[in-house]
Amino acid sequence: MRFARPLTALAALGLTAACATSGANYVPVVDGPVNASFQSDLAACQQLAAQQGALSSTAGESAAAGAVIAGGTTAVFNNRGTNVAEAAALGAAAGLTASAVDQQRNKEQIIRNCMRGRGHNVVG
Repeated sequence: MRFARPLTALAALGLTAACATSGANYVPVVDGPVNASFQSDLAACQQLAAQQGALSSTAGESAAAGAVIAGGTTAVFNNRGTNVAEAAALGAAAGLTASAVDQQRNKEQIIRNCMRGRGHNVVG
C-alpha cells in the first residue's frame, strides 16, 4: 500500500488538530451568566480530565480489531498487490485513532460532570 504512510500521517495530523479544543481543553457551554468561581473551577476540572490517559482503556482491543478487519479483508479480496501486513498496520492505526477520539469525549464528559458538581449550569 503505497499510500498507507501518508494516510496514517494525515490521520494523525487531523486528530491532533481536532484535539486542540477538545478533551482536557474543553470549555463547556453554560446556560446563563457564569459566577466568579467559573474560571478556577474550569481549570480544576480540566486538570482532573488531563490526568486521564491519551487512549481509552480499550485501545489495545480497538487496535487489534482494526488490524484483523483490515488485514482479513485485504487477504480475502487481495487488492492487486496490496500487502496484508501494511493493511493490518493501517487498520491498527485506525483503531488507535478511534480509541484516542473516544478518550477525548470521555475527558469532555468528565469536565461537564465536574462543572455541574460545582454548581454550574452546564448544558453541553
